[in-house]
Amino acid sequence: MRNLSRLGKAFFLLLQIQLAFVVTPTIEGAEPSRPNIILLIADDMAWDDCGAYGHKTVRTPNLDKLAREGMRFNRAFLTASSCSPSRSSMITGRYPHSTGAEQLHWPLAPNQVTFVELLKRAGYWTAAAGKWHLGEAVKDRFDLVKEANPAGFRLANPAGPAPKADASGASGAGEWLPTLRARPKGKPFFLWLAAFDPHRNYEEGIIPNPHRLEDVVVPPYLADVPETRKDLALYYDEITRLDDNVGELLAELDRQGERDNTLVLFLSDNGRPFPRAKTTLYDSGIKAPWLVRWPKQVKSGSASNSLVSAVDLAPTFLALAGIKAESSFQGKSFLPILKTPKSVIRETVFAERHWHDFDDHARAVRSERYKYIRNYYPDIPGTPPADAVRSLTFQAMRRLRDEGKLSQPQLACFTKPRPEEELYDTEVDPHELRNLAGDPKHLTQLNQLRKALGEWQRSTGDHLPKSRTVDEFDRETGTPLPTRSFERRPPSNR
Repeated sequence: MRNLSRLGKAFFLLLQIQLAFVVTPTIEGAEPSRPNIILLIADDMAWDDCGAYGHKTVRTPNLDKLAREGMRFNRAFLTASSCSPSRSSMITGRYPHSTGAEQLHWPLAPNQVTFVELLKRAGYWTAAAGKWHLGEAVKDRFDLVKEANPAGFRLANPAGPAPKADASGASGAGEWLPTLRARPKGKPFFLWLAAFDPHRNYEEGIIPNPHRLEDVVVPPYLADVPETRKDLALYYDEITRLDDNVGELLAELDRQGERDNTLVLFLSDNGRPFPRAKTTLYDSGIKAPWLVRWPKQVKSGSASNSLVSAVDLAPTFLALAGIKAESSFQGKSFLPILKTPKSVIRETVFAERHWHDFDDHARAVRSERYKYIRNYYPDIPGTPPADAVRSLTFQAMRRLRDEGKLSQPQLACFTKPRPEEELYDTEVDPHELRNLAGDPKHLTQLNQLRKALGEWQRSTGDHLPKSRTVDEFDRETGTPLPTRSFERRPPSNR
């Protein structure tokens, strides 16, 4: 009888240990009390346009503080440099061509699994606020969705200024604080908080102390003329407004006493909306600011040079909550990096380019040092998005092109045909200005990345579309063409 009692106690102890591992995993899984998770998404912000990544003049005190109090990722990448495909990839943990929402404005289908409903099923309160851009079918994955008024964001009159949104909706962050305050107490929560900033269109006077022309840092692939500087200064202003909203959100988190047990991750959906950046596969388009603060687990002031991808968000957030990732997810958890910044979870990252206002199809693979790009439609130029075509910057570049005053890198967005293959050494050429694809000295790197891209395409079912998608805007002026469609959905025979 005594032995039976001992066996019973041993069994009960073993059961407790097993439950502990299921419910309260460590950093390889999750924080014992299951941390809250907040994902902050900027709209069209370049990775290096904030103080945390070394910019000397853009005013981002709150993002800089977030970096000081957490970990800065120096090699974080998106799967696309186009708004809705990038966001669809984040929420599903799948590459854009696998989500069925790879072209701009294509909505996610209801059969797509997102990490949000898995968190919700496990007891998390889930909410989204701000810019949405994912379609109607997956809104029910959240307990609450507060979509910001997009009137000031969507193109209404392409020839004139953007229409005004309501005051709280101009930045897209007006519902962030009310959403955080609406959470039920006593439950872990996940918040998907997205801004419109710093997406075009731009206007003056949105912050009390606007950036000056002399504050601007012009990358070498843009023309350094007053029009470009004014354009970039207005873009900086929207980054500062975004930073203010981040600061208010973090202060509210402190007031609620949830700072220590909340993982906050800030990133952007793609690069700055300027020529040779957004919609391209250069680092200026797909490299992301990626800041993580989690006081209980992440060392303040730390940094990692390990590669991470936006498809890694879903498995990471689920691991934080102690939830097994679905087989549909194509990413990898980066929790090991939060513990040990030098941990390596992947050797390469992949990105893709599809239709975005204009026809295109391209793929990229990047290692820590080298970038390989395959252009499948080399017959067309690398035109930036339509709103960037209408910008002060691009129109000035058109004039300078006609006057023969642009350098070869600055002519890239006009040049056709483009090379079918591009290879860059990002260590010595961070702006990717010198194509090494034809250099025999780099044949080894070229073949390695060609092979890696081919294997990824086979494993993920990536292939050329059956037909090409027509342009909806003029590539020189950005004005709408008769082919423009306001409702875009994937064709049934693609």
